[in-house]
Amino acid sequence: MWRDLVLAVGLIGICAGGLALFLKTAEVAGDRRSGVPAAVLVAIAALGVLAVGLAVTRHGRVPVRNRGVTRLAGVPEESAPVLDVPDVGAEALDHAAVDADGFEHAVAALCARDGCTAVEVVGGAGDLGADVVAVTMDGRRVVLQCKHYAEDNRVGSQDLQRFGGTCFTIHEADVAVVVTTSSFTAPATEYAATCGIICVDGEALAAWTDQLAPAPWDALAPDPTTPVA
Repeated sequence: MWRDLVLAVGLIGICAGGLALFLKTAEVAGDRRSGVPAAVLVAIAALGVLAVGLAVTRHGRVPVRNRGVTRLAGVPEESAPVLDVPDVGAEALDHAAVDADGFEHAVAALCARDGCTAVEVVGGAGDLGADVVAVTMDGRRVVLQCKHYAEDNRVGSQDLQRFGGTCFTIHEADVAVVVTTSSFTAPATEYAATCGIICVDGEALAAWTDQLAPAPWDALAPDPTTPVA
């Protein structure tokens, strides 16, 4: 392509040089009567230069269709996102053997095992209380907060209040669940009952894991309109 371009530029230069030489010769000869023929020759030479330029442009141009095909050839087809949910197995569900992040993945694995779709682990900085989100088989959106605590570190009412302030309004939960490896204080369970948040303590978690109890979203959630005694 570059060789053709150089050749074309050379041809254009030759034509222009010949035209200049012709005009200079005509002027030296003093043949002023040939003004009209000279103008005709100038026009012919100019058309020749233009024709060469157009030929080069047409030869060096890459068709738009081919350019588009080349650009899009390496673009992969769209595919569904792959969710980072571990396989459900004994190690995945060993809550005592994992850290806080591993516990979130273990809870996500339980959700996937029990038929949820669109299971995502979303915990981290700025999660506003949601660690795992999922959709049940009947289409309800479940938002879970995971508390990987030691047995003597109970989940308090402030934890529940922070989660209660975002789970429904921000995360649009149909079912809100707090899962812990420890237990809940009495004020925490009272607040949860008022807001309709399901509390799963260490004992209930073990039963859920061993399939001795239904999944939290299948259990009867407290009625948020029922006043606390």
